[in-house]
Amino acid sequence: MSSSNTGDTVVNGVRLYYTRTGGKKPPVVLAHGFSDAGLCWTPVAQALEANYDLVMVDARGHGFSDAPETGYTLTEMASDLQGVIASLGLVRPAIIGHSMGGGTTLALAGLYPNVPGAIILEDAGALNDTDFPHRQEGGENPFMARLSRLQTKTRDELIAEMRASTEWPDAELEPWADAKLQFNLRAAQFHPTNGITWTELLPRITCPALLITADLDRGAIVRPKMAAAMQQAAQEAPRADASQQALTKAAGLLPPQQFEGLLADPGFRVAMSLADDANGRGSATAPSGGIVRGG
Repeated sequence: MSSSNTGDTVVNGVRLYYTRTGGKKPPVVLAHGFSDAGLCWTPVAQALEANYDLVMVDARGHGFSDAPETGYTLTEMASDLQGVIASLGLVRPAIIGHSMGGGTTLALAGLYPNVPGAIILEDAGALNDTDFPHRQEGGENPFMARLSRLQTKTRDELIAEMRASTEWPDAELEPWADAKLQFNLRAAQFHPTNGITWTELLPRITCPALLITADLDRGAIVRPKMAAAMQQAAQEAPRADASQQALTKAAGLLPPQQFEGLLADPGFRVAMSLADDANGRGSATAPSGGIVRGG
């Protein structure tokens, strides 16, 4: 990033850390995935910072934020993120969330519908208990096991291990490794379904929404059936202006790295444009032709 500043704010009794590019530009909040941190969004921030004020928040138990003993549910983390937005005085920001951050974003949009100007979800959806069979069977928490193993390694060892199995550049590997070492194992108790009733929350979402799915054979979470159900819910929900709602999907993106596809996706530009329009800001990035709903 060409320039950024850091800070923290206390929300729900938890000190939450953020990195911000700043400037008098439309705000965009970036919510990272499980065991990542705000700076894992650096490549995306670099691509957007010329036109947007990017705010990369470390979720509780992640990055430099505090790690309380409890509170690792989407409802509580949505409250955290809403509190950061309020503390910074952001007005109807677009919110982009990946995986856990996408679930947090989706929950926030339903719990606090007047807060986001638009939401963009990358491989995140309305998950339920059946998507996590190990929890139903009382098996070992795979999050805890994996992160405990990773934290026995040095930063250089983590980077080398991931470099051997991916094509990620060092600009993405380095913040990924830092995040794994910063991660507090208390956050491994994260439960993506506790306290969430999606059938009640989804109809409350009033802002433009874009869902981007990834390849299942590369570890994606959101399956076509779930994406279709979310799209149907979005189309049927009552809204003041239904023509300004988009819930689309695209395939082939690697979460959370390599977001070139996301940045080039017409739906992404539409959602960002609508977030600007909702605040009277306008945007030069929106494509012509209106909104296309993905099939």
